[in-house]
This record gives sequence, structure tokens and C-alpha cells, in this order.
Amino acid sequence: MQRLHIRYLLTMLLLLLTSTAGATQSTIRLSAAASLTPVIHQLIDHYQTIHPEQTITVNLASSGSLAKQIVAGAPTDLYISANPKWMAYLDEQGSIDHATITPLTRNSLVCAGYPTPAISNLESLTAVNKIALGNPKSTPVGDYAQKALAAKHLYQPLLTSGQLIFAKDVRQAVVYAEQQFVDAIFVYATDAAASQKIEILFTVPAELYPAIVYPMALTVSGSENRQAQQFYLFLSSTAGQQIFSQCGFK
Repeated sequence: MQRLHIRYLLTMLLLLLTSTAGATQSTIRLSAAASLTPVIHQLIDHYQTIHPEQTITVNLASSGSLAKQIVAGAPTDLYISANPKWMAYLDEQGSIDHATITPLTRNSLVCAGYPTPAISNLESLTAVNKIALGNPKSTPVGDYAQKALAAKHLYQPLLTSGQLIFAKDVRQAVVYAEQQFVDAIFVYATDAAASQKIEILFTVPAELYPAIVYPMALTVSGSENRQAQQFYLFLSSTAGQQIFSQCGFK
């Protein structure tokens, strides 16, 4: 009798594990840079009208935070970074399928905030009180902003004077500007355009920072998930790229 009970428990456990494995394969786990928030939701909505049977869970945060989560074992099928740096980091760690790394879309860097004639270029920022940017150590947008300011020999003076405030990602920087905690922020053009309260004060000259490219790749486990492979192909398709374009990406 006891053997039958143990056999029953083992059978139920096997069925549960089989069911869980199947559910995993029908779920796409996406980790994407926070600056992609509006367009990612549009892409998912469009994709699920074609594939309503598929579930997509999305983790939106700074590229660096997401990359570290993946290395630590966070379940992820597809990763989209806001710069090549963190993609290279994951590649070095052996966390992604190298053959699937591909550029997905592009963006540009702007200074945004409430309209004011006092802020018209990088040099004019020395006269304002507070400026927010993503932390350069973990956010690509902060890294781009740091490089642009450093090219004009402004980053260290602004940092030393206490005028710079570091946000965890672009979404937090936008909130700071919308609530007028700061006078200006460095974000992507698409982030500024998506806000109803702030506007672009000036576009940062492109020659002052590296080209803003968003690479994507399947993780090692994602490369074995057929649904993740399909979504990966959709993002690069004409339909997917049209949605990026409509949201202001290049």
C-alpha cells in the first residue's frame, strides 16, 4: 500500500513537471531597456493580436540592472539593451546566444524639461540649479550624457558643484522633470516626446557621444524557446520596425 502511495506521488510530480515545462515554452520572457517602455507595450499588443495563445512577460529597467539580473539567473528569453556595452557584457558572461545579437533600433540624446529660454545648449546648464541624468554606471542614457558633457569639459564641474542628480533609469528622470524637482534632464528623444508635461529644450550634438543603438539577442535558454524565436523575428520585421518608427525611433 505504501509503495502504491509513493508511486502515485511520483506520477503526479512527473505530470506537474511536464505541465510546467510546457507552460514555460508558451511564455516569452522579455527584459528590455526602460526607455523602450511605450513602444514595447505597443509591440506586444500588436504581436498578441496575431498570436493570442502566447504570453509575454516583460521586465523594464536600466540595461545594466537587467544584464546583472540575467547573469544572476533571472529567467529571460530575450534581452534588449540601450547600448552595445551591456550586450557585450552578457556575451562575455556566456549568457546570450552570440549568433542572435543584432541591432534593433536607434535613438538620439536630448535635454528636456519645462520650457525656458535660459536653457538652449550644454554650456547654459552651468547656470541652472539641478540636472538629472541616469546613473552612468548602470544606464546607457547616463553614459551617453556623461560623454557629451565631458566632451565640453562640463561633466566634472557640474558634478563637483552638486548640480547633477542621478536617476535609476529614464522613467525616473522624466518624473523628476515633470514634478519640477530638477530644471532639466538628459533623456532620449522618444522619452521627451512621450511626456505630456515637458518638452525638448535642445538636441545634444550627435558628434559628442557614440551612436545610440539598441541591440537585441536571445539568451542561451531563449534560443531554445520557439515562441521567443518568433517574437525575436517579429521585432526585426517590417511590421515591428514600423511600430518603432511611429514611436519616434530611427
